[in-house]
Amino acid sequence: MKHSRKFAALAAASVLAMTLAACGGGGSGGGGGGNSGGLSGDAAANLDARGPITYVQGKDNSNVVRPLVDKWNASHPNEKVTFKEQSDKADQQHDDLVQNFQAKNASYDVVDVDVVWTAEFAAKGWLQPLKGKTAFDTTGFLPATVATATYKDTLYAAPQTSDGGILYYRKDLVPTPPKTWDEMMGMCPIAKKNNMDCYAGQFAQYEGLTVNAAEAINTAGGVIVGKDGKPAVNTPEAKAGLNNLVQAFKDGNIPKQAITYQEEQGRQSFEAGKLLFLRNWPYVYNLAKTDGSSVVKDKFGIAPLPGKDGPGASSLGGHNIAMSVYSKHKATAMDFMKFMTSQETEKFYATQGSLAPVRADLYADADLVKQLPYLPVLLTSIKNAVPRPVSPFYPAVTQAVQVNAYAALKGDKTVDQALTDMQAALGAAGSQ
Repeated sequence: MKHSRKFAALAAASVLAMTLAACGGGGSGGGGGGNSGGLSGDAAANLDARGPITYVQGKDNSNVVRPLVDKWNASHPNEKVTFKEQSDKADQQHDDLVQNFQAKNASYDVVDVDVVWTAEFAAKGWLQPLKGKTAFDTTGFLPATVATATYKDTLYAAPQTSDGGILYYRKDLVPTPPKTWDEMMGMCPIAKKNNMDCYAGQFAQYEGLTVNAAEAINTAGGVIVGKDGKPAVNTPEAKAGLNNLVQAFKDGNIPKQAITYQEEQGRQSFEAGKLLFLRNWPYVYNLAKTDGSSVVKDKFGIAPLPGKDGPGASSLGGHNIAMSVYSKHKATAMDFMKFMTSQETEKFYATQGSLAPVRADLYADADLVKQLPYLPVLLTSIKNAVPRPVSPFYPAVTQAVQVNAYAALKGDKTVDQALTDMQAALGAAGSQ
């Protein structure tokens, strides 16, 4: 999904408020010996060691990483960071990390991981638990972002950038944005009157559909995977949520061609003035304002995703930064992780790369909000966001959601059958 490109985001909503006891105090001792905070094996090694490290992240399209690495290196001549740039494709980034972790490659010291990979890598023992000597203070971080970095009540990564879905709407045609899904659907005659399509999100069969289906299900009060990790999608609430999308396709409120939409197709339609409402990520804001081809530069507004009786439940996007258990220089790696998530760095992410901060106070920074007017809306989105299923088998989980939601949207399966099959496929994914 586009989130992988830019900021690129189901367990129960209460997971967002989970308490992170993993961020406890340290102790004294040397790398591999002494007081290692209850760690063992590779995780207990090299805790005090310093020296050169490598940072691994996907393609630096917005030139965010290189200036930060240069800044670090200028003040740490004996602990220099080498930036290993991966491709811009999320699946290739994932596979590259898996291969190097499996090979116990010590040169992959600090890595950038999509929020949906954290549990998978933690479960396989590849990420350094952030406790004891490698404790990371999450004070001031948005709780929803900390939840994505947590697996089995232990912090395994630090939130680095976040993301949430927002509603783009034509404020010249709809002065007050809809607060609920039903209210938005009730405004679709305005689109028809103006020879436009009404609403679109991301409905092609890929990760973006998992995001949109999850948002529909969560907003209606359903979940895909319960707090106990077991499939819980075959419920009346989940049915109501998925049925909202299915019915909108049937009614034409979502245009037929939207079954092929990823992020860019929807953005292009909205910018061309062909769409009244669009669910997308914050990256669209600046493009719709500045693209030469955009006919809506001064005609659109932004609002939280419409919900059942208030803001909807966005799927949470973003990336975390983590340390490999195989790193030889973990003290340096920890300091670099803190540098890459500092308030100053987070502000740079936002202004240089339009990446959503993970620190709550930045959403009230007057200078930042002036530069990025969508931040207050985005904060509402993130505060109401729900992580996609936290599972070490996430690739199989998202496949189960995509395949069956897509079949329902196309009319190849009833909503009941799609959810029955989704439940079964999720169960099979969890038994791998």
